[in-house]
Amino acid sequence: MKHLFLAITLISTLVFTSCEGDKINIFTLSQDVEMGQEVVEQILDDPKTYPILDSLVHREAYAYLNKIKNKLLKTGEIRYAKQFAWKTYIIDQDVMNAFAVPGGSTFYYTGLLKYLDDEASLAGVMAHEFAHADKRHSTTVLTKKYGYETLLGMFVGEKSRLAFQIAKQLAEGAVELQFSRENEYEADEWAVKYLSKTDYDPRGVAYFFEKMTAGEKSNEPGWLVYFKTHPNPDDRIKKIYDHAGSKGGEKFEDEYAAFKRLLP
Repeated sequence: MKHLFLAITLISTLVFTSCEGDKINIFTLSQDVEMGQEVVEQILDDPKTYPILDSLVHREAYAYLNKIKNKLLKTGEIRYAKQFAWKTYIIDQDVMNAFAVPGGSTFYYTGLLKYLDDEASLAGVMAHEFAHADKRHSTTVLTKKYGYETLLGMFVGEKSRLAFQIAKQLAEGAVELQFSRENEYEADEWAVKYLSKTDYDPRGVAYFFEKMTAGEKSNEPGWLVYFKTHPNPDDRIKKIYDHAGSKGGEKFEDEYAAFKRLLP
């Protein structure tokens, strides 16, 4: 009877599980938001590992990021534009990376920001990370990794403890959370869709990847960090160009050069 009751409980939970496309996600939308808040809090509480630039001290730099963010959110293509927080943070470290957490908040290292050449490239990176959050890739990955444990935790009343543990792992290893190749393709495709509804060149994220690929071939430091967490299939850049088609747009190189001068 105990096993039968457990089975019924698990099946009942799965019935109310959300699906993102054909991907199962046992987390609710509100749990994405709650977990994201927990991760952000833990990151902010660890300035040694994550030296976040103060938004009051660096108002202009954050205003620049938020300008791009607002353009993306106004495209009408982001499903959870109003439900998620979409806060942006700059981490002052010479690291070539960016990442999103559940619930929409995104983090960008100054190493990456200084490496990029134009605003369209940054908009492409931001759009890519927004797509990861909007398509709920993080909690889909966590469902696959912790699904049964989480369901069992819900059954025995340990849901909050498990949620805290998962959030802690995300915060401690946020830059190491790897998405599947399918997730990366999807994020690239939607990044192009987002940018196509703005005045940016929709190939922005491809320009960044092209520069990174050139760095890889010349053993330029930094490319390994990004491609460790964002796999680089051989045909990824080509797919981005295919998605963009003939749609044009601006790169805003001068504006971006001025932005980089705002960074410490």
